[in-house]
Amino acid sequence: MSHYTRVRTSLHDQETLVRALRKLGFDQVESHPEPQSLYGYQGDRRSQRAEVIIRRQCVGAASNDIGFARAGDDGFQAIISDYDRRRFNEAWLRRLTQTYGHESALSFAEEHGYEILTEETDKAGNVRLTLRRGTF
Repeated sequence: MSHYTRVRTSLHDQETLVRALRKLGFDQVESHPEPQSLYGYQGDRRSQRAEVIIRRQCVGAASNDIGFARAGDDGFQAIISDYDRRRFNEAWLRRLTQTYGHESALSFAEEHGYEILTEETDKAGNVRLTLRRGTF
C-alpha cells in the first residue's frame, strides 16, 4: 500500500487546473464540487479525498489515483502516492504550473476582449504572448 504525499501548489482555479491537466495529456480528468475518494492501485478506497482526480487507469500500470484537493484559500494541494512521485515529481509539477499559467492568461485575454497576436516559446520553455485589445 503506497503512502500519499500532499504537495502545496499555487493553483487556485478548478476549471483552469482541469484544462491544464488535459493539455498535459490526461484526457479523462474528473472535476467534482465536493471531494471524492481516491483509490489505490488494487482498487482499494483510500482515506484521501480530492475535487480534481486523475484515476489510476489513466495514470499508468500499477499506479494510484492522483488528486488535487482544495486547501482553503491556499489553492489546491496535489495528492500523489510515493510510487507515482517518481514520474509525477517536482519537474512535472513545474510543467503543470506553467501550463496552468498559460491557460490562465488565455482565459484572462478572452474574458477581457483581447486578441492573441503571437505566441512564442523560447528554448527554456518560457511562453511569451502578444495581445491586442479588440475594438468595440
